[in-house]
Amino acid sequence: MMFKKAGTEQDAPKWDRVDTIIGKNTHINGTVTSTGVLRVDGKIEGQLIHRGDLIVGESGTVEATVSVRHITIAGRVRGNVEAEGKIEIVSTGQLLGDVKSSGLIIADGAVFVGKSEMNPTNASVDNGQLPVSEAAATRETKGTN
Repeated sequence: MMFKKAGTEQDAPKWDRVDTIIGKNTHINGTVTSTGVLRVDGKIEGQLIHRGDLIVGESGTVEATVSVRHITIAGRVRGNVEAEGKIEIVSTGQLLGDVKSSGLIIADGAVFVGKSEMNPTNASVDNGQLPVSEAAATRETKGTN
């Protein structure tokens, strides 16, 4: 590709290669720390600190506090999720918990119960300034009172 954004390839989820699979009949209780691409088809309870991309398969269940780079949920996640990148809930997925991420994708038929907090990579947000669209919305709201 001749034209692409800088860093796009590095920032995109890497689903083409799974490094670790938690099988359907596997149940892990405790703190799981890992890197790479992790696929969960079994069950994890406790805490999941993953420095990579996480796939929760249709038969997978995660009942944990989750910290990841990107996550795709086709199964069930119960607990708060913090992602550096995107959180995607596909049509068979369920997410019951609060989320923090730079992007949230919820497919038709998916279930999400919780609060979401978006953390854009926009530098003006980091230094306390609102992006132009939010500043305009704030002015409009204040003007109507």
